[in-house]
Amino acid sequence: MHAPHNKARGEVLIAIDGAPRRLCLTLGALAELEAAFDLISFAELGERLKQLTASDLILVLAALTGGGGAPMSTAELARARIDPGEAAAKVAEAFRAAFDEA
Repeated sequence: MHAPHNKARGEVLIAIDGAPRRLCLTLGALAELEAAFDLISFAELGERLKQLTASDLILVLAALTGGGGAPMSTAELARARIDPGEAAAKVAEAFRAAFDEA
């Protein structure tokens, strides 16, 4: 995938409907996830992400595509062709990049 993205900013590329899209864990994306999952801490978010359901993964992708600058709704993502294994790996990569654990 050869689309422009800023690795220093923590951007990660994923194929959605065959096109590269940027994922980025921003503070806004974190806040969106905390609200969506009704959480009060990063620790709770970490625990929630260890056992993602398909609907959870769609919520996370929606937040991260917004952080990447080209938001997609959960409805758009639910209809899109996305490899679930790749999506989970890219979400993990985006979190590692944001917390400098790469």
